[in-house]
Amino acid sequence: MPEYADTLTRVEDYFDRTATKTWERLTSDAPVSKVRETVRAGRDRMREVMLAQLPDDLTGHRILDAGCGAGQMTIELAKRGAQVTAVDISPSLVEIAQKRLPRQFEKQVTFQSGDMLCDTRGTFDHVLAMDSLIYYEAHDIGAILAKLAPRVGNSVVFTVAPRTPFLMTFWGLGKLFPRADRSPTMIPHAPARLAHAARDAGAMGYLREVERINSGFYISTALEFAT
Repeated sequence: MPEYADTLTRVEDYFDRTATKTWERLTSDAPVSKVRETVRAGRDRMREVMLAQLPDDLTGHRILDAGCGAGQMTIELAKRGAQVTAVDISPSLVEIAQKRLPRQFEKQVTFQSGDMLCDTRGTFDHVLAMDSLIYYEAHDIGAILAKLAPRVGNSVVFTVAPRTPFLMTFWGLGKLFPRADRSPTMIPHAPARLAHAARDAGAMGYLREVERINSGFYISTALEFAT
């Protein structure tokens, strides 16, 4: 998947070399701007929505936290008893997540940096990918689901930017400016289009929309792909 690889490189460069401190602060209790407060609140709500799609008791379940970032989702999964493989493309963010993990959960969590799709990570009961697929084209997301599905026993829960007039306008404007010194571009999607892309890629399962979160500058849709 050449386009996937190119986007992966841009995301790695952004989070590991440009935005680490920003994300470390955003995912902490430190004071942030009013704009970032809305993003923080939206992400907190989205995390709750995604976790609600999984059993309350995850004892004995293997979960892939794909794009674990600073580890907030990882901690919540460990609290429920899960065995978690927490992966992020940014080694710097993985290091932050490791430092934040309470010691009582250390035996339940394996941290790794690199591509979340790597086959050597094994099989899982569930995969959670919060805001880690938002930079990819529909056909890339379809291919990702097709690659993950044979290794997932129950579901892949992930988020995308919804295809709204507001986001489409900003997406179009963003393409007018040079790529240097700005984050990778989020690509808005309609769930029906992603379901079609998944079928075209050979992913065996059912895609449904779970919930959309609108919190100021955080606008995101949770989707579930049941395998």
